[in-house]
Amino acid sequence: METKREPVIAETPIESMTDYTKELEASFRKINEGDIISGTVIAVNEEEVTLDLRYYTQGIIKAADMSKAPDFSIIRDIKVGDTIEATVMKADDGHGSIRLSRILANQILAWDKLETYLNEARDFEVKISGVTNGGVICYLEDMRGFIPASHLALSFVEDVNPWLNKTIKARVIAVDRTKEKLILSAKAILKEEAKAMRDRKIAMIIPNSILEGKVESLTDFGAFINLGDGISGLVHISQISRQRIKKAADILSIGEQVKVKVLKVNDGKISLSIKALEEDEPVEVLEELNYQSEGELTTSLGSLFANIKL
Repeated sequence: METKREPVIAETPIESMTDYTKELEASFRKINEGDIISGTVIAVNEEEVTLDLRYYTQGIIKAADMSKAPDFSIIRDIKVGDTIEATVMKADDGHGSIRLSRILANQILAWDKLETYLNEARDFEVKISGVTNGGVICYLEDMRGFIPASHLALSFVEDVNPWLNKTIKARVIAVDRTKEKLILSAKAILKEEAKAMRDRKIAMIIPNSILEGKVESLTDFGAFINLGDGISGLVHISQISRQRIKKAADILSIGEQVKVKVLKVNDGKISLSIKALEEDEPVEVLEELNYQSEGELTTSLGSLFANIKL
């Protein structure tokens, strides 16, 4: 006889009185004008954003109170489920909701965030929304930031106009809350990336290998050789020639193509030698002993000893 099985019923978590108490406390808390409160986006349209404040009524942020950034789009940039902090403008907007402003909250909270970004050296993608004589304008945390022309690239940018509407990586390098100044730099990131790439290339250079490069500068202590790919190495004056020289210019000239031997690579510095290549060359025999020309013995060991008087 088949045994009848009892149906399995999934257990539903039972909410405790503590959970109810928290909900009640949240819904009956006092919200005053000027308070900064946090809410979850539950609706978005072109005119406003609606927030769930875990309160007996909802919060409304009008599009004009969302952001000062010129390229901000309420539809594109705000999504259902986002958490937004905003300042209470009116506890009752006349329609039973709380009128909020994200702009006002950012004017207080953004500077704390920006100072944190400065200390953490964090990188951000920012869109250039304006140009000036000395640089470009961008927005971070809805605050107007400035990137000087000297910090747009590795070298100074003469004409900043082509940068308008470009999106670049930048880092906060200065924050002045009292003067409401925010300075960013793309150059700081580019320098780090260039150094990392250079270090990787240098790590691939093997001691005792032979390279070819061009003399790029001469100093009292030697010559710097451009090895390509932005990498240079130093030939110390003692490694230029077997001859004793007073200065590198006695042997080398700027722009000259030379072959060098890698002596060592240490802490990103490359030590090179031209002299080592000369020492590696086989010694030429100036006069070969005991060889015949046209069948005649021109030099022999016997004839050498014959001329020696004892």
